Amino acid sequence: MHPARLDSPPRRPRPVRALTAALALPSVLLLALVALRWDPLMDLDRDIARSLHGRALAEPGVTQVNRVLTDWVWDPWTMRLLCAVIVLVLVWRLRDLLLAGWVAATCLVGTLLQQGLKAAVDRPRPAWRDPVDSAHYAAFPSGHAMTATVVCALVLWLLRRYGAGRTLWRTVLALAVVSVLGVGLTRLWLGVHWPSDVLAGWLLGALTVTLSTAAYGKWIAPNARA
Repeated sequence: MHPARLDSPPRRPRPVRALTAALALPSVLLLALVALRWDPLMDLDRDIARSLHGRALAEPGVTQVNRVLTDWVWDPWTMRLLCAVIVLVLVWRLRDLLLAGWVAATCLVGTLLQQGLKAAVDRPRPAWRDPVDSAHYAAFPSGHAMTATVVCALVLWLLRRYGAGRTLWRTVLALAVVSVLGVGLTRLWLGVHWPSDVLAGWLLGALTVTLSTAAYGKWIAPNARA
């Protein structure tokens, strides 16, 4: 990677407003529909969850793999540990205290947002006569999906800022996509979230990083280079 690229202005401005709107509008709509317990969405959630739960019971080997992935590989605390490692690298290796603090603050805001929404919406998790896994706290949004999205998106943003090579970028991008999609699917397979919980986690996580990185680029980075 080449840190020198940090001082180079972007060739084409990113459509931040369009991306923010594309994430914010469905996030707000989904939040409203879940809070109001809109029947068509509730019915769709139940149908998908019921179908996946039947498959989880019929395929215990796949279910066990999903437990390992969701409890260890893509657990929110694993993601937060990755974020902590990134912060340490920014502090001690790259000597960028401001950026390190911003990354840590973004992860913290994401966690506070998801916990606040869980408390506010207070959506019950799926309840099964024969559950294959269990989870605590309210269902909406999925903490696993949102945390993975926030951390993976931050990693990709940092690689862009530091001029990562094409091979590294594509490798990390592939891992990020697999992680974000994969963790959401494990939550559905294990029957501990409704589909709209996972979708909200993805949307809100992406929105959090979009707003955070846009704010950093507009207000923090120019002053840091001055």
